[in-house]
Amino acid sequence: MPDTPDSPLTHFNARGEAHMVDIGAKGETTRVARVRGRITMQAETLALILRGDAKKGDVLGIARIAGIQASKRTAELIPLCHPIPLTRVAVDLKPDTAASAVEVEVTAETVGRTGVEMEALTAASVALLTIYDMCKAVDRGMQIEAIRLVEKLGGKSGHWQAD
Repeated sequence: MPDTPDSPLTHFNARGEAHMVDIGAKGETTRVARVRGRITMQAETLALILRGDAKKGDVLGIARIAGIQASKRTAELIPLCHPIPLTRVAVDLKPDTAASAVEVEVTAETVGRTGVEMEALTAASVALLTIYDMCKAVDRGMQIEAIRLVEKLGGKSGHWQAD
């Protein structure tokens, strides 16, 4: 645990106690985060999704809406996240038949004093969890994997992109 206010772990104070970071003195900037992840499955499960034959409905459409909705609830799920006004959330789901997978890419944006990485990560996670939930009756072996931040723009740290 950190013992100084200069610790890089900003969610801990000088005494090592968890706290919400004070962003009051930060300037507002445009903030963007892009996140990717995927869910792998049996080839027949993906074919079922693509045919639109899943018993629970339009798997990809519902997963897209679930991801958007989840992004807006991030501060309720992660205790030290600030509630922020999102200006845009895009959840793009792409089937990959060669890998028997569905890839997700989420872009979250705001104009504010803190970033939107957690909102984008939450959206991607919930979109993939929704696919799992809707298809688990036919494929319990699906695997959610590689959820990660791939790009961040705005704020003091500027532009960051994964290698």
